[in-house]
Formats: sequence, structure tokens, C-alpha cells
Amino acid sequence: MYNKVEICGVNTATLKVLTEAEKTALLRKMQEGDQRAREELIQGNLRLVLSVVQRFAGRGENPDDLFQVGCIGLMKSIDNFDLSQNVRFSTYAVPMIIGEIRRYLRDNNAIRISRSTRDVAYRAMQAKEQLMAEQNREPTIEEIARRLDLPREEVVLALEAIVDPVSLYEPIYNDGGDTIFVLDQLGDKNDDKNWLDEIALRDAIAALSSREKKILNLRFFKGMTQVEVSAEIGISQAQVSRLEKGALDKIKREL
Repeated sequence: MYNKVEICGVNTATLKVLTEAEKTALLRKMQEGDQRAREELIQGNLRLVLSVVQRFAGRGENPDDLFQVGCIGLMKSIDNFDLSQNVRFSTYAVPMIIGEIRRYLRDNNAIRISRSTRDVAYRAMQAKEQLMAEQNREPTIEEIARRLDLPREEVVLALEAIVDPVSLYEPIYNDGGDTIFVLDQLGDKNDDKNWLDEIALRDAIAALSSREKKILNLRFFKGMTQVEVSAEIGISQAQVSRLEKGALDKIKREL
């Protein structure tokens, strides 16, 4: 759906792309009160909104809804952009558009967060945007906490609480071959050991006799008692017990 030509009734194939010089000229006109210049700026940056929306593909969200929310972020960035700062408009607008979309996704998230935590997170996001506009760089958590007059820990917890959950099957890289998912990047220090242990266990079981394999299968996979196993294969319970113990001892020795 993200590659379709029309989104929200807008034909994306015909969207105009403004140069930086055109954007600057229109911003000056708009700030002098020319509303037509503002409309031109919005129309000339819709492709920028579309490029940001595509970053959120694969979340099951309606692209039309995300595009409309992204346009709100675009309009906020147009209305708040400071021409005196030596910053490209797109550099300022993209984080604003992303922030607006993330706020929308958080508000529609099935995971409920307390109102107080959500309020702190929203204030922190606003403070971050203000500091970015003032300093032309990403602010630190300490700077955001000082701006809000809140403990650093409270700001961190609030921002962490509203981070969107990520599917283990969300693709993170594709070079035209096999896709790498988030799940493929997870592991622990015991991965190799577990893998080798599994191979050793499989080899140890393969070395057992057919009767021993059958007894272990009935006992541990089918959940039968030794009495039920003895009736199933036609030997005494004592023999089942002896064969089972012997098979387990063989596996232990192999491992």
C-alpha cells in the first residue's frame, strides 16, 4: 500500500519537490503574512512526508492515516521554522514529522501507560524538539531533565515507557537476498553451547537400540507409566525399568 500512486487522494507521482532556495523564499513570504506561500510549502513538501511515512511500513497501520498525521507534523515545522538558524528545512522537519507520527502510534497503542507517565513523556518530547531547534543538535537526557526540572531517572522511564514495541519478525535488512529480522540479531552467550549440546544429545539417542528408543519415546514423549509401557511392548515392568535406566545412563555418558 505504501507504494501506491494515490494516498489520501493525493497523486504521489505528480508531487512537486521544492529546492532549498524555493523553500527559503516561500518561508520568508509566509512569515510576512502570505498564506498562499504557506500552501505552496505544504504542497512542495508532501513527498518528504511520504518518505517519512514509509519508515513505518510493516506495522499494520493505515498509510492514509499516517500520511495525514505526518502532514500535521509538516505544518507544525513550517509554522515554527526559524530562518535565522543555519539549518536546512528538511533537517528540522523530519524529526517533527516522525515525532507526530510516533505520538499518534503511542496514543493508539494497545499497551496502556499511566496518564502521568504519558504527560512527562510528551513534555520531554516537546523539550527535546525545542532544544534541537535552539542548539541544532540532539539534546542529552540531562539537558531535557533540566529543562523540565525533573529527575533524570523520571525522564528516562517516561521515554522508555512510550517506546513502540517491535515485532521479532520485523525486517531490519534486505540486500535483495534473504531478509534479516530482529529475531536473527538476538542471542546469548550460551547459543553455541546449546547448539552443540543439542547435536550431542541427538547423536547419543541415535546410538540407542530400537527398543530403548521406543521405551524413552513412550515414557517421556507419550507420558506413559512403566506399567503401560510394559503392556505396550510385551515385557515386564522390571525390564522396562532396567532398559530405561540403561538408556539414560548411555546418554549421560555420551554427553
